[in-house]
Amino acid sequence: MNHSTETPSSTLHADRVHEDVERVVVPSAAIAARVRALAQSIGEDYAHADGRLTVVPVMTGSFLFAADLVRALPQRRMRIQLATVASYGGTATATQGSSIVGTLPKHLEDHHVLIIDDILDSGGTLRLLRAEFESRGARSVKACVLLRKRIPSALSTPVEYVGFDIDDEFVVGYGLDYDDLYRNLPYVGALRREAR
Repeated sequence: MNHSTETPSSTLHADRVHEDVERVVVPSAAIAARVRALAQSIGEDYAHADGRLTVVPVMTGSFLFAADLVRALPQRRMRIQLATVASYGGTATATQGSSIVGTLPKHLEDHHVLIIDDILDSGGTLRLLRAEFESRGARSVKACVLLRKRIPSALSTPVEYVGFDIDDEFVVGYGLDYDDLYRNLPYVGALRREAR
């Protein structure tokens, strides 16, 4: 099931734009509202999974989104275990292919797994993690992404919860980076070409 997505509106924000950002794509107020809505949907879907839900944020890009999302979920028992998947390196602005870095959560038998990621473009990260968690005996595996690009590879990748659909452009902020910069911006913005 694919919960409805929202298109951000520039009228919803009063964000001060960093000098390297061309424009705000998703303002902070829209992010906050959408996180609350996603948490409500996820909480309803996992109402039966008290103590059997494992939330897996994909590092490092999803750390702000995941922190806000799990705090907005109903206060039930859940495990939070991190996964690190490399797909962009340093100053790359296109995916270089997905590979697991380090270890993944273990002992997933009879657990529902919710992957939280920042952006869906090639779909490689979600496909890789779904296959890994399913092979480890997870009862179910679902995914939640903050952003999904309007490109065929992203739109054809199964994902149960989507924050915003955006155009195919390079964005930073709210956890997303360029060369480990700009993660701290409170909004998602399009990075100026001159800043890359």
